[in-house]
Amino acid sequence: MVRRLSVLDQSPVAAGSTGGDALRNSIDLARHTESLGYHRYWVAEHHGTPMLACAAPEVLIGPIGAATSTIRVGSGGVMLPHYSPLKVAETFSMLSGLYPDRIDLGLGRAPGSDPLTAFALQRDRRQAAPDDFPDQLTELLAYLHDALPPRHQFAKLSQLPGRPSMPDVWLLGSSPQSGVWAAELGLPYAFADFINPAGAGIVARYRDQLATAGNPLPRVIVCAWALCAATDAEAERLGASARMAFAKMLQGQSIAVPPVNEAVHFLAANGSAADALVRRRRWIVGAPDTVRAGLEALADEYGGAEELMIVTITHDHGARRRSYELIARAFGIA
Repeated sequence: MVRRLSVLDQSPVAAGSTGGDALRNSIDLARHTESLGYHRYWVAEHHGTPMLACAAPEVLIGPIGAATSTIRVGSGGVMLPHYSPLKVAETFSMLSGLYPDRIDLGLGRAPGSDPLTAFALQRDRRQAAPDDFPDQLTELLAYLHDALPPRHQFAKLSQLPGRPSMPDVWLLGSSPQSGVWAAELGLPYAFADFINPAGAGIVARYRDQLATAGNPLPRVIVCAWALCAATDAEAERLGASARMAFAKMLQGQSIAVPPVNEAVHFLAANGSAADALVRRRRWIVGAPDTVRAGLEALADEYGGAEELMIVTITHDHGARRRSYELIARAFGIA
């Protein structure tokens, strides 16, 4: 049974608006969804795209934390390979000190960008960055828990500025390996079904691995793409903007989120090709009863996930606000 609904915000940039508009919309949506009873509000990290504005979750988390009072706020996620573990630990320690018991640190391995942008983000470009995510993650957790061995070269560096508060650490993923790492470290796991709709087995293996190791009951969030409107037809129409933007992205032509009428015409002219591109993702779109049924079926597929995190992209910010409102009412949390 779904007990909690949360928000994953990618800060979409509508065609004709600016990145600043998108970031202010994120703060507005955080206030709105807090008033509706949503449990968490996570902001994503993406680079080098005109479609999504948040390149630095830690920058947006602060204003959202200041604009809200009860909802948990976090990263969905920080793409750790771009950063020093100490820098991430200090940043989220500061946020935890400012907003005690409200900060989540969701960590991911993916670059959140194309290879060229990922390379541009490197400080040292003389060679490719090492693929050492497990080592980075272990070091970061050691800083947060003040658990570096006394003889470790960085042992004196774990006096973090936000203590005694600290973030709740989650591992994000869409592949089997992320589930393995989360289980090995006993971390809660957020699975991106909106990226990989074949994740039920991955989450089941994560739960089994935790149980075998004798760890506490697992905490799992399933992240889903959903859009709700008054009718199925209206929701499908509003969803055209996201489908066109996603199809263009998969063709290597990233664009701002287009207006609905433009997207409808695009899909009519490129229907079969666009459908083939977007079919690899799961889209839960419709009126409140349709979306609730789809989300409950998704939770059941993932072994009774108790928390669903919803990502929604529309051209019109008001339509996105309304979608979260209708879903909250459909589940009775509003």
